[in-house]
Amino acid sequence: MFRNLLTLVGLVLSVAALAQSASDEAYIREHYIKAEYDIPVRDGVKLHTIVYAPKDASATKKYPFLMQRTCYSVAPYGPDKYPPRLGPSPHLMRDQYIFVYQDVRGRYLSEGTWTNMTPHLPNKKAKTDVDEASDTYDTIEWLLKNVPHHNGRVGQWGISYPGFYTTASSLSGHPALKAASPQAPIADFFFDDFHHNGAYTQGYYLTFPVFGVQAPKPTTESWFNEGFINAKPDGYTFNLNLGPLKNFDQYYKDNFFWQEMVAHPNKDAFWQKRDILPHLKNLKPAYMTVGGWFDAEDLYGPLNTYKTIEKNNPNAYNTLVMGPFGHGRWSRETGPTLHNDIYFGDSVATFYQTNIERIFFEHFLKGAGDGKTGLPEAYLFDTGKKAWRTFDQWPTTRARKRTLYFQPGGKLGFEVPQGTSSYSEYVSDPLKPVPYTEDYTQMTGFTPFAYMSEDQRFAATRPDVLVFQTEVLTEDLTLGGELTAQLKISTSGTDADFFVKLIDVYPDDEKNHAYLTDKEVVLAGYQQMVRSEIMRARFRKSFEKPEPLKANELTDVTFRLQDVLHTFKKGHRLMVQVQSTAFPLFDRNPQKYVENIYKAEASDFIKATQRVYHQAGAASGLTVEVLE
Repeated sequence: MFRNLLTLVGLVLSVAALAQSASDEAYIREHYIKAEYDIPVRDGVKLHTIVYAPKDASATKKYPFLMQRTCYSVAPYGPDKYPPRLGPSPHLMRDQYIFVYQDVRGRYLSEGTWTNMTPHLPNKKAKTDVDEASDTYDTIEWLLKNVPHHNGRVGQWGISYPGFYTTASSLSGHPALKAASPQAPIADFFFDDFHHNGAYTQGYYLTFPVFGVQAPKPTTESWFNEGFINAKPDGYTFNLNLGPLKNFDQYYKDNFFWQEMVAHPNKDAFWQKRDILPHLKNLKPAYMTVGGWFDAEDLYGPLNTYKTIEKNNPNAYNTLVMGPFGHGRWSRETGPTLHNDIYFGDSVATFYQTNIERIFFEHFLKGAGDGKTGLPEAYLFDTGKKAWRTFDQWPTTRARKRTLYFQPGGKLGFEVPQGTSSYSEYVSDPLKPVPYTEDYTQMTGFTPFAYMSEDQRFAATRPDVLVFQTEVLTEDLTLGGELTAQLKISTSGTDADFFVKLIDVYPDDEKNHAYLTDKEVVLAGYQQMVRSEIMRARFRKSFEKPEPLKANELTDVTFRLQDVLHTFKKGHRLMVQVQSTAFPLFDRNPQKYVENIYKAEASDFIKATQRVYHQAGAASGLTVEVLE
């Protein structure tokens, strides 16, 4: 009966969403005028742009521009076709702005050649020196001259790849660009999306047609559809049976992005040019960077975009928002807010849209624009207490660095281990890799999503996963800030990966909440992943110049996990799991050093014994920041 009730609730919500969509489209038709333009930029390329202007705009009632630039199409195309919504939220749509949508060069109806993560050119000397910043500057100039009844101010926003375009576009330096909100922005493809610390994110294996096929001509259609792989029976089996990465050539031999990945396994000049972070200097607009704590695609991007702007531009208006969301989910209201099985409260997206995002754009595009928004420096959601918190800087100075040390017998604590010759070990077999999730539908999905908060009990029982956990907490413990894995390891091979997970272990009497859609889930004893990250040990000293490990030699492998704000409640435990595979989220390390893993042979993949040390002078652990 309970499951039927939930099904009915889901149906009601779906019907309500469809009704709301129809209502929003009717509102747009009633209140906005649509126009389409092919805007010429300095090298002669024309960028297709759609403008939705309020019908009541006039010489005495002027509106600002709010623009999104995207590689994912600005459809619907055609004068009589209207979208189901405009802008970042329904609230801003009804507040009314001149909404601008643009296909970036080489995509859909825009001319030019497409490239991933367009390299920024800080010193342009000729009209042919173009990038996202110059395309944006020229677009803004054209809009200001050709679209009537504007107030001279421009804002930008975008989620995911459009988040990157927001960041890159903000480097245009155009004086009319007053506000930029990169949301889940990609910052660097060697740490975001397609790689994590140099390990290839194999969970993206289905996406390459979207990013690696040039459009033969401007088009309203998705020209890359024929390139998609039909992965059967499931993603885990498909990828394991495929064998080494070189075998993807049977599908992607002519895919230019895949071939770029294969040709550049290290962070060489190719990837360095596509890293936007070093260019975030001397910035003019106000920034509000937005992300989700459980974003499986772009968590590195928002945190590091905010921190880099803060470091290089101390006088800039720069604020950070992190909510309890998966990728981009703050842009849609769902009522009860869940990620995977975890419930965080009701209407969290609406709170963000009305109390944070709306205020930011209103102030800088319609209001005083003096930076006195009333918003804090950082508006962050505590994913353990399930409540918003505010900070005057991030990471906060109110935190104290401490290290959770691995201990003999699978224990975890703040005490430094004192024993000698103490380690935990496991055999890592790349032919039997640890799955990163129990949900096989995730492995065949377009990109991973739910694993970021998933129950880890399935992994804890495997012999190739190390488990360390604290005693039951007698009081709340809040971790707020950066996390650093400090591993002292040895391996019988000459290369290795280490996947480290921080986990919140629920008490044995935890009750299920009312919004669980899977009746098989039991929250009692749940091992909720709070944060995880992988490190390819060959990159322990340099991402540009990898080095093999020396077999059976004690070695330091230190790497950052992304930030957290999570309260481990009284009665819970902290757990850390360590493993060498998380498949097929990440590709398998052969564990024998080869120059280029994308070209490894099946014979290169070997079993290896991994040791993680917890002894005096070689104490492995996770350095955290404890809020006091």
